[in-house]
Amino acid sequence: MEHEPCASEAAPAAAALFAWGANSYGQLGLGHKEDVLLPQQLNDFCKPECIRRITGGGGHSAVVTDGGGLFVCGLNKDGQLGLGHTEDVLYFTACRSLLDCPIQQVACGWDFTIILTESGQVLSCGSNSFGQLGVPHGPRRCTVPQAIELLSEKVVCIAAGLRHALAATASGIVFQWGTGLASSGRRLCPGQTLPPFLTAKEPSRVTGLENSKATCVLAGSDHSASLTDAGELYVWGSNKHGQLASLAAFLPMPQKIEAHCFQNEKVTSVWSGWTHLVAQTETGKVFTWGRADYGQLGRKLESHEDWKLQNQDPSHPCSGPQKSMPSSLHCLTGAAEMRKLGLRAMQLVNGRAVFVARRGSRASPQCAASSHGRTGTPRETTGSNLKYHTGSPKPASVKMSTKVQQVVNELFASMGCYALKKPMLSTESGSLYFLFPALAMTAAF
Repeated sequence: MEHEPCASEAAPAAAALFAWGANSYGQLGLGHKEDVLLPQQLNDFCKPECIRRITGGGGHSAVVTDGGGLFVCGLNKDGQLGLGHTEDVLYFTACRSLLDCPIQQVACGWDFTIILTESGQVLSCGSNSFGQLGVPHGPRRCTVPQAIELLSEKVVCIAAGLRHALAATASGIVFQWGTGLASSGRRLCPGQTLPPFLTAKEPSRVTGLENSKATCVLAGSDHSASLTDAGELYVWGSNKHGQLASLAAFLPMPQKIEAHCFQNEKVTSVWSGWTHLVAQTETGKVFTWGRADYGQLGRKLESHEDWKLQNQDPSHPCSGPQKSMPSSLHCLTGAAEMRKLGLRAMQLVNGRAVFVARRGSRASPQCAASSHGRTGTPRETTGSNLKYHTGSPKPASVKMSTKVQQVVNELFASMGCYALKKPMLSTESGSLYFLFPALAMTAAF
């Protein structure tokens, strides 16, 4: 679920959009390809207070405005920006082919983009090497957004992983396409016939969900998830890091995570990082599970949670983690907002900023790691000033209001490499955007 600011939430000060971090392809939209250590303000392409969503992929970025406009920049070698060419773009540029087609949501995969219009139609552009555009007989890449014709019913939610994509329709049906999960499935479950939706290059209905109605779909690097209107969470795909809360190394079919894993409460919201998941229940409890070697779960692993695959029984190729189950983070109960940042997580509790640190992700060529960034417990930052270290001789300081008024809608799923080292936030590399009024932070940094 993404926060959408409304007029009543507007901060009294003028809003502004800042960007910093890795910028090898111009994905910060600042007009150059140099990495940026200090926050730089972006101007001109739209009014910051009108920004509805921000998201990004392997090296490209996308902004959706309140009016349904789509602005893109960054890596474009496969046409993932949808601008009709394959040249990298250094400034946020309007996708003019969609000017008469208001956009509701954008999901960025590694080298492709999935677009949901306000009318419920799904478009795609970028690389189609793995069928991730949902156009089976199309070219290997597409530089202009094209409709996925086989999704004839109105779609309400989309998601994109490394090389696969999903959509949930208004009637609660889940479709998946792109063969990104198929190779892992064949390797980890030899002798089994994979369901069609794992090998499809066009939207294929995800079987095993016939008795449920999906309201939201999510995608990680090599896994998928669906949340139902009954508060049930289904997962499938790779379980390399225990992100599916299963004993199997790979789940070819959706499997429900049992209610007792969430203390018999309904799940109301869920977020997927590259290799971990975060869920919130009806009473506000927050649960995390999956990859934990960089502290992205916000807690220390118990002794029985040894989920590394080298511990699996080699005689059972489909065996996986001994145990990796959702565990509650009591300090985050009642969190108002959460955003997944690849391997990293961020939460807001009663207007207070809480961080879970991360290191560089091997999935991203942009991310450089350093050992000091590891921490497994969320740390709370209070006070009117939040300091962050950016490599400058003196830590910079940004004022933050006691009540966070707006939150960036979608941060980079695989690009940000940030680590908390109390009381300063250290940044090594990675791309990140924040929308905030001049004197009041609206994102939790």
